Amino acid sequence: MKQEFRCHVDNVVVERTDMVKGFEFAKDQYVHFTDDDLKKLESAKTDSLEIVEFVPMSSVDLVYIDKSYYVGPDKGCERSYSLFTHAMYEKAVVAVGKYWTRGRLQLVIIEPVMTEKSIGLVMHYMYYENEVRSLDEVGINSHQFPTQPLEIKLAFQLIGQLEASEFDAGKYRDEYQDRVRDAVDQKIAGREIVLAEDAPEPVILDLFEALKRSVKSGEKT
Repeated sequence: MKQEFRCHVDNVVVERTDMVKGFEFAKDQYVHFTDDDLKKLESAKTDSLEIVEFVPMSSVDLVYIDKSYYVGPDKGCERSYSLFTHAMYEKAVVAVGKYWTRGRLQLVIIEPVMTEKSIGLVMHYMYYENEVRSLDEVGINSHQFPTQPLEIKLAFQLIGQLEASEFDAGKYRDEYQDRVRDAVDQKIAGREIVLAEDAPEPVILDLFEALKRSVKSGEKT
């Protein structure tokens, strides 16, 4: 399989040797950067993780989390690793730090995690504030849609039908990966790929319509 890049203006294939890197500082106006220019912009490389502050985990908005990695101790550092994890867990705080990766200082959060058998730290790569859109840009004005007690009561009932005591990741499977594995098994066996039929589309409940019907029914009685 060959990857091609096309110019959306001239609709022609652009070779990698003809490609340049740049930054759009105004509409259709770009500043070009060479590889040497980009190299100069990289942060100074360091092998250490700098801890800047400790904050309550409850103060961290999950929208800022990009991806997560487990962080293990170096040989001989298991005791201090365990102590650090326990202390953070007891105080219900996470560490905010900076970690060098791919030419930039990555904002990270170190979270303590404890189970019945293990303890450890998880490092979350974080978006910077300017990389996250405000909810005001995509949300709705709550004052335009005031809720009524009857509507809230019905919404609670609808939520209760699907409510669980906790999130269990084991209940969910990556259906695409399952199909890939099934296809691989069929190929190994020398058979043509036959995919299982898709499950019927689920019935989507329009909560708003259900609430309106409930309100009208309540008004008649």
